[in-house]
Amino acid sequence: MRVIPPALERLIEALSRLPGIGNKTATRLALNILRRPPAQALELATALNGLHQAICLCSHCFAFSEEDPCAICADPRRDPGLLCVVEESGDLLAIEKTASFRGRYHILHGVLSPIDGIGPGELKIKELEARAHGGEVAEILIATSSTVPGEATASYLLDRLAGAPVKLTRLACGIPMGMDIKYADRHTLAKAIESRAVAR
Repeated sequence: MRVIPPALERLIEALSRLPGIGNKTATRLALNILRRPPAQALELATALNGLHQAICLCSHCFAFSEEDPCAICADPRRDPGLLCVVEESGDLLAIEKTASFRGRYHILHGVLSPIDGIGPGELKIKELEARAHGGEVAEILIATSSTVPGEATASYLLDRLAGAPVKLTRLACGIPMGMDIKYADRHTLAKAIESRAVAR
């Protein structure tokens, strides 16, 4: 006997394909959508249906946008000489929330991961090289994650951009604000020492 109606099962299956959402969470979300008024479910469906038609990649930084260039690349108050390289659009959003970066971005759309078949050709590396040699950029801040693939990607980018007429910098990482040093793991502590800055 079928317990879950086929239409609900299809929704659960579709939701469970999203990253970080297992079958339990997908079931909870699907039931929540079902309990809401039909107008809200239709609103969600309409938003999903129009997503790919409305969104494009910015031809400068490769961020998701409804305009080309995107709002950041088109903003004359942004420093065109400072370029921050990030893995994904989510990283751009996280940096923007700090309100401390006033340059522009370059989104790689992933990290190097040979085991997953992601090499330099699958990322926006050639486009980054073109920007580095284009004459407008003075500094490239490589802000990849401090994961193994993120570090490997940063190392690869530093090698590829070594001949470019730009200053290459890395996002500092180490001890978080408010953390007691004795609780830091040895890798975090080592990275903090390596990334130390001049105090005066």
